[in-house]
Amino acid sequence: MNEKSVLLLSHLPARLIPEKVGEMLGFSAYEISVLMRTGLLKPLGRPAPNAHKYFCAAEVVELSYNREWLDRATRVISKHWQDKNQREKEQKLAAASI
Repeated sequence: MNEKSVLLLSHLPARLIPEKVGEMLGFSAYEISVLMRTGLLKPLGRPAPNAHKYFCAAEVVELSYNREWLDRATRVISKHWQDKNQREKEQKLAAASI
């Protein structure tokens, strides 16, 4: 698939890469990996950790209409960024005190 926006396609491919899933759900590709780690998104098959991940387009469309899932995913992503920012702040403070 070329670099066209998945949102402009008249027909979705059956499998989507994380970048296109993020585009459809309103998350970044990085945040898609966070949603996978927390079990909110499951790739097709059982890919190795370093393998390409593909997602079922029909399932992604369904999730995009599920307000409860979107709310939960948004909270997970917010918590992830809060935790990451807190860790970085603590690391800077620790480095400054040395």
